[in-house]
Amino acid sequence: FIDVIIPSIDGGELKLSDIVKQNKLTLVDCWASWCGPCRAEMPHVVELYAKYHEKGLEIVGISFDEEEEAWKEAVKEMNMTWPQGSELQSWDNVMTQLYNVTSIPYTILIDQNGTIVAQQLRGHELEEAVKEHLE
Repeated sequence: FIDVIIPSIDGGELKLSDIVKQNKLTLVDCWASWCGPCRAEMPHVVELYAKYHEKGLEIVGISFDEEEEAWKEAVKEMNMTWPQGSELQSWDNVMTQLYNVTSIPYTILIDQNGTIVAQQLRGHELEEAVKEHLE
């Protein structure tokens, strides 16, 4: 994987490599508050986090928002309790530049060794991939 460092929701810095090395599996979830399919998928991601966080899953939310308030409100509203980051530059961001993300929601699963094990999974497929690596 390619490391990224972006502003975190609390005003600090989010460094992907720090999170990857501390967890068995990291799910990078690219989304935005204005994205209908992202919002529709989020309850499943919240459920996945509740089910697998104790077993070594961490999620990193990377928002493609421009409006800081809309972003922060969506995080609260949808109960996204994992690390969140955003450059608040819509599509002009590190994920489109380094990972060629052209649509959202977009997911990337990274194991503890830094190997990308799956991409662009949602719903049942995403859960099956997480389960396979953690159980």
